[in-house]
Amino acid sequence: MEPILLIVTTWAWIVPAAAGAGAATYVGLTTRGRRARRLELDAARHEESQAYRELVAAKARVRTAQADVMTAKARAASPQAAEARRELQIARQSEKSASLALRASRSRVKAGYSQYRAASSHDPLPIERLWAEHDAVNTRWLSYETDVDKALSYPKMTDTRHPATVVFLRAQREALAKRPTLRDRVTPQQYVEYRAAVRALQASLAEAERTAGVPGATPPSAAQTAAATTAATIGAAAAMIADLADRLPTLIARPPTRETPRS
Repeated sequence: MEPILLIVTTWAWIVPAAAGAGAATYVGLTTRGRRARRLELDAARHEESQAYRELVAAKARVRTAQADVMTAKARAASPQAAEARRELQIARQSEKSASLALRASRSRVKAGYSQYRAASSHDPLPIERLWAEHDAVNTRWLSYETDVDKALSYPKMTDTRHPATVVFLRAQREALAKRPTLRDRVTPQQYVEYRAAVRALQASLAEAERTAGVPGATPPSAAQTAAATTAATIGAAAAMIADLADRLPTLIARPPTRETPRS
């Protein structure tokens, strides 16, 4: 239970600090006004810029693959030509995906701009909304630690040997590492990374609740499932290595067995 206690104790002092001084410190000492309110819009523009660069790179890969196809045809090399055509097909599919990603990012920019224009000075800041989502996930998980009925009904939620719980604890640690401090001047890149960590945390908790048999647990979306599956593979491997490391001293100290000679 040590990893759970570590997360609980680490999070316990962050929540009161964020609740007591979050908005005033963040606005008063770092961003002050308009920049804080347009952080989500700036993050959408940052993602649009990244998507545009990816599309440019994808187009360059298509041109390179087309040149390779022409070269293979000129040399009349059948195996090389087939491989070049396969690479061209992959490059074109990557270009199509990059183009769709750019269109989606531009839609998010428009939505972010509309939300920014419609927001008032009384609305929570984007980083405050993200903090609230993060804290809500932690509060939901802590209920399985503090509520006796829940702890007895769903023991897998706090069992560090359960793969889905291991994934959640790792996502929790990652989100905590990405969480800006109260005095940080949050950049769009940091906001994007923290938001992605919070989304992965939400998905991992939903998956942990589903595998633990919690009623009403909603399965994560397709994108969240992909992220959670990758994390689950890494988490399960890490759990096996940790278990082996715990047992290694006992295995080393165990005296070797000697076979008795047959008469």
